[in-house]
Amino acid sequence: MAQNLKTLPERPDIHTIQPVPERHPSRWIGGVVLLVIVFLFVRLLVTNENLHWDVVSRYMFSPEILAGLGRTLLLTFIAMVLGLAIGVVLAIMRLSQNPVFQMASWVWIWFFRGVPPLVQLIFWYNLALLIPTVSLGIPFGPQLWSASMNALITPFSAAVLGLALTESAYAAEMIRAGIQAVSTGQTEAAATLGMSKAQTLRRIVLPQALKIVVPPIGNDTISMLKFTSLVSVLALPDLLYSAQMIYSRTYETIPLLIVATIWYLVLSTILTLVEHYIEHRMNDGRPLQVTLILASLFRTGFWGARRAEVSP
Repeated sequence: MAQNLKTLPERPDIHTIQPVPERHPSRWIGGVVLLVIVFLFVRLLVTNENLHWDVVSRYMFSPEILAGLGRTLLLTFIAMVLGLAIGVVLAIMRLSQNPVFQMASWVWIWFFRGVPPLVQLIFWYNLALLIPTVSLGIPFGPQLWSASMNALITPFSAAVLGLALTESAYAAEMIRAGIQAVSTGQTEAAATLGMSKAQTLRRIVLPQALKIVVPPIGNDTISMLKFTSLVSVLALPDLLYSAQMIYSRTYETIPLLIVATIWYLVLSTILTLVEHYIEHRMNDGRPLQVTLILASLFRTGFWGARRAEVSP
C-alpha cells in the first residue's frame, strides 16, 4: 500500500501556476481592420491633390479668417456668460416656493429648449417686422426714449440673443440638477453646527454642485462654439462665413472648409483642456471664485429657493 502511494504524482503548488490569458482573435482582427482604415484615411489626406494643402497653409492665418475666428470666440463668450447668468436666475425660480416663478421658469425652459437655435436666429433678426420701434417713457405720460428696432437688432445682437437664450434654458436645468444632487443630510448637519443658510450654500452646497455642473457646462461651451457657425445665415462674418466669403471668390471650397475645420478642432481642444483643468482643480479641493459669485446670487432671498435644506 505504501509502495502504491509513492507512485502517485505530486500535486503542483497552486501559487506556482502561471495563468494563461484567454486568446481573443476578434481583438486582433478588429485592430488590424482599424489600422487599415486609419492608413487609408491618412493616405487620402497625403496623396489627394484636390485637398490643396498649399492653399490651406496660405489661408490659415489670413486676416479674414483670423477676424472671423475672433468673432466666433466673442460670440461664444458672450452667449455663454449671458446664458449662464439667466440660467442661474431660472434655476432659482424653478426651486422657488412661489408657483408663479416656477411656472414662468418652466415655460421659458420649455420654449427655448423646444425651438431650434437656427429658427431663433432668423426670428430675432426679423424682429422689426413684429415690433418696428421701441420706446421708453412714463405710462400714459411723455415718451423719454425711442429707437428703431432695425437699428437695435443687428446681425451680431440677433446672434447673441438667439444663442444666449437657447443656452439659458439648458444651463438652468444643469444648475438645478447640480443643486438638487447634494445630499440633504449635509445641509442638515451644517445647520446643526450653527452655519447660516448662506454659509451652507457657499461652503457646502455650491462647491459640490459645481463639481457636478462643470462637465456638462464644459460640453455646452464646446457645443456653443459649434453653434456659432449658424450665424452665417445672418451674413455675420464668423469663422465659417469668412471661409465661405473667400471660397466664393476663389472657388477653393474644400481647402477653405479644411481651414475652418482645423480652427474649430483647435478651439475645441483648448476648451476641453480648460474644462479638465477646472475639474482637477475642484477635485483637489480648491474651489473657484465663481462659487462666491453664484453664492451671492443665491443669497438674495427674493425667490425663496424651494429646497428645504438649501433655501437662502
